[in-house]
Amino acid sequence: MTTISESESRLIVQESGIPVSRWKVANSPGEALNAAKEIGFPNVLKLNGSSIAHKTEQGFVKTNLKTESDFTAASEELLDNNIPDSNLLVTEMLSGSREIIAGMIRDPQFGPCVMLGFGGILAEAVADVEFRLAPVDSYEARDLISSLKTSKLLKSFRGEEALDVEATIDLLIKLGALAEDERIMSVDLNPLIIVGGLPIAADALVELKDVIS
Repeated sequence: MTTISESESRLIVQESGIPVSRWKVANSPGEALNAAKEIGFPNVLKLNGSSIAHKTEQGFVKTNLKTESDFTAASEELLDNNIPDSNLLVTEMLSGSREIIAGMIRDPQFGPCVMLGFGGILAEAVADVEFRLAPVDSYEARDLISSLKTSKLLKSFRGEEALDVEATIDLLIKLGALAEDERIMSVDLNPLIIVGGLPIAADALVELKDVIS
């Protein structure tokens, strides 16, 4: 399998109709700063490339950049890593305190499946993830959401709107539909930040089947 860049992954996900945070790709600090001004501060800056995985662990993600000087310094720092065939990805800093994760995987035994789970800093501790065979219809998607042990945390909580269930059902259906493209081996949306009730992908990672010529 081949892992493609975040920008390429975002295009696939976005074109399927799944909402993603506003973003732009830039090849220099100057281009990145122009993109940041257009998107608006604060924002997030990432090193973008097909050879880059686990960006956060490697220090390739700079969050909550509020000023032009902070942003320019972060751009130069990321590009100084000199990763071949890499550039910069600028995206808006989504405001939301709750996260979920979702994706599509191809299980060796069961075939394509849609996944939904509780996200955020407690995701590993809670380990609340559910799967359904893809594609999913609205009934199966609704059942997938309600099956989460943490589903109560997705209701109206501490002044924040409840997760928009209908929008999430639509997202899960579209994730399942991506399995119809046999080139797509997996899709990972982690995290989906809940903004005004709507789940919006702040990151996307797609793996494609290797093409044998």
